[in-house]
Amino acid sequence: MKNFEEMNTFLVQNIGSKTRAIAPTITPSAAFGYENAQEAEAIFSGRSQNPLYARMGNPTNAKLENIIAQLEGGSSAIATASGMGAISMVLTAFLECGDTLLCIGGFFGGTYTLVQETMTRFGVKGIFCDVDEIDLIEKNLQNGVKLVMIESVGNPNLKLPDLQKISALCKAYNTLLIVDNTVTPLLIRPLEIGADIVVYSTTKIISGHSAALGGIAVFRSVENEDKLQDDKYTSIHPLLEKAGEKAFFAICKKRALRDFGMSANAFGSFITMLGLETLALRTQRINDNVKKVAALLHDAKTNITVRHPSLPQHEHHDRFKSFFSEGCGPLLTLDCGSKEKAFSLLNNTKLITQTANIGDNRTLALHMRSTIYRDFDEKECAFLGITDGLIRVSVGLEDPMAIAEDFIQASS
Repeated sequence: MKNFEEMNTFLVQNIGSKTRAIAPTITPSAAFGYENAQEAEAIFSGRSQNPLYARMGNPTNAKLENIIAQLEGGSSAIATASGMGAISMVLTAFLECGDTLLCIGGFFGGTYTLVQETMTRFGVKGIFCDVDEIDLIEKNLQNGVKLVMIESVGNPNLKLPDLQKISALCKAYNTLLIVDNTVTPLLIRPLEIGADIVVYSTTKIISGHSAALGGIAVFRSVENEDKLQDDKYTSIHPLLEKAGEKAFFAICKKRALRDFGMSANAFGSFITMLGLETLALRTQRINDNVKKVAALLHDAKTNITVRHPSLPQHEHHDRFKSFFSEGCGPLLTLDCGSKEKAFSLLNNTKLITQTANIGDNRTLALHMRSTIYRDFDEKECAFLGITDGLIRVSVGLEDPMAIAEDFIQASS
């Protein structure tokens, strides 16, 4: 994690311009003209970085990609139409019929169904295990798993994985590791820990304003002796040889983005950058607020079970203190015991916005079982930590005392 003050300076200095138009420039063109036939050939061969066609990239997207790549310490990035677009791009670029994907921990409902329903239709097997089942994780890696995916913080079960240990295992078995860092930008930098790819839903904290749908995947540099050279990645070796250190970027563009078209649009990237300018300020404020709200609600002695890693009774409290010293994102959960009590609590609040989004400037909440996880069976819900009375809360920028008092009055 980099210093918040350093990030405040970096973001505002790199997103805007000092001369002529200060705000980022929007390039809304879907197509781009080539100066001559030679330039067209150079662009399509990859020898020229001038824009090819908006499905393959846009100058406004490129600005956002460059900033977030620097933010993460990556070599390159690709902006997509949504966070699910970023995950789908990576999975379809690297996985083939007969491959196995290992998913560690509880997952956002959309990611879970992508793996369990959609990817299985294309012959990719998904295996799920808990963050602390290290022996099972290693056993699956020994069996030739091609890709591992994990959330930096479980959404919504709030489990904290030991990313250092898991990334070391992936390195030992030459297995690609993807970390969904949506709730913890700036707080942890997965590429520094050993991840190969970091994905975000930029709709969430990176934007902060619910005005722009988007996603992004950030890639590490490919080295001379790289895990991608393992025999299980033979199908991408031709691209590996041509693209060099930016092989991840080339693989995702040529094996997914080009054919599936999950590209970001220029206006969405522009709006995302406007929110990105204040990311460091908002991250610091919101993570301070979450801990305060969790403590206030826990101490209020209501009939609601409050769950957050900052509370001593959380199973990963020590991990929180060791690896998430600045916080673990905006989420906490409230278990009211039943759907009826959860509905009553939500409907009696005055400050809370009920929505499926997270990471907004305002505090958001949603009953999980009746919405995102309504089609999941009991076994799936039990694994993912979804109970009948569970409410996911995404704490915003408001006064933490006001947020806590609103929940307390709503519960009485």
